[in-house]
Amino acid sequence: MATNIFGYCDPKFAKVEDVFRKLFKDGWEFEGASFSAYHKGKLVVDLKGGYSDSSSNAKWKDNTRTIVFSSSKAVGALCMAIAVDRGYCKYEEKVSKYWPNFAKNGKENITILQIVNHQAGLPIFDVDVSIEEFKDHDFIAEAIENQAPLWEPGTKSGYHAITYGWLVDQIIRRVDPKKRGIGQFFNEEIAQKYEYTMSRLAKPSSWLYTLKEIWNEPKILLMVAFMTLSKFLGWGYPKVFNYPSWINFNSNKIVFNNPEVHFLEQAGGLGITKARDLAKLFSLMIRGDLISKNLVKRFYEPLLKEKDVVLNAPSAKGHGFMYDPHPKKPGKWLFGHPGYGGNNVMIDPEEEIVVAYITNGLKTGGGDMILPYRLLKNAVFDSLEKFPEENVTDGTLENAAPPMMN
Repeated sequence: MATNIFGYCDPKFAKVEDVFRKLFKDGWEFEGASFSAYHKGKLVVDLKGGYSDSSSNAKWKDNTRTIVFSSSKAVGALCMAIAVDRGYCKYEEKVSKYWPNFAKNGKENITILQIVNHQAGLPIFDVDVSIEEFKDHDFIAEAIENQAPLWEPGTKSGYHAITYGWLVDQIIRRVDPKKRGIGQFFNEEIAQKYEYTMSRLAKPSSWLYTLKEIWNEPKILLMVAFMTLSKFLGWGYPKVFNYPSWINFNSNKIVFNNPEVHFLEQAGGLGITKARDLAKLFSLMIRGDLISKNLVKRFYEPLLKEKDVVLNAPSAKGHGFMYDPHPKKPGKWLFGHPGYGGNNVMIDPEEEIVVAYITNGLKTGGGDMILPYRLLKNAVFDSLEKFPEENVTDGTLENAAPPMMN
């Protein structure tokens, strides 16, 4: 498999590099991937390997970026947190306070917190949205205003896969004193100040040539089959995975390789970045550079721990973030956001650890179900002396079969 493995690893975290190399050697990483970690504001791991496009033998480079799918939602959550921290709005306030037309069709009592917690009942709209309409913020605003919730807001939580990005963007446009969209807001408040390069949320893609082709793993088809089966058995809200229709997660087409898609401003799933930059962003956040540490403390634990009616599975959420149990501390949590195909960013605010994993070889499942991400994340925590290695109970490379061998 790929020998194009390079980057930086602090000697204290040598185990992470060992795991990263073995993932490629054993075929778990069959295309390209990058993994980075920050500890107490310091970059301690920044590893890359594989191919940006193996069909043309194009190797992953230091400036290679890719779509991180729903890990972008963590960036949307951060932008909303900045607005709250500066007093532009409060999580508990009704959206209609800032956007009167939002109140139509039973949405008058929906709060900003319910929006970011996926409780608003707006995971899809009655109107489909083309790529051209995707770019029209007035069209999106009208679609939201005319939409009635699919369930009583606040009574349950269901994943707003794409609409999350539109909703957060439209709220930012109304609470921000400068009335900026989320892309401009992010660019001016974060990217320019901290030399942060998340190209699609920040600005027109000046790094378009570095984008990777997105490759499917065959087992992704099993997840597609599950989504399709859900449609016929009446599980959850399967239309969410086919909305807008041109995205269609229930298809084996990789529409995200379309350069036109790369120009869309969408915090729900179309952020384009590197693992190092994604990890750096949330290292800045937890250290108090972007929002107050008092607000960060509100994110330590989830607000919701219940079945997600769209995903049809248990889910822990809060303030726009997703939560996973801490691998070393029973009762504690990591927060961030997983993305389609295995992409992920997770944060331990107490130990000031941020890990980010991105890949263009899309894998089955999400979060800790993605073995490469899970092993790399656990290797980071194993490398810290205060966490004894024997506490790890997850599987290892030796007792599992890789998804495909090249």
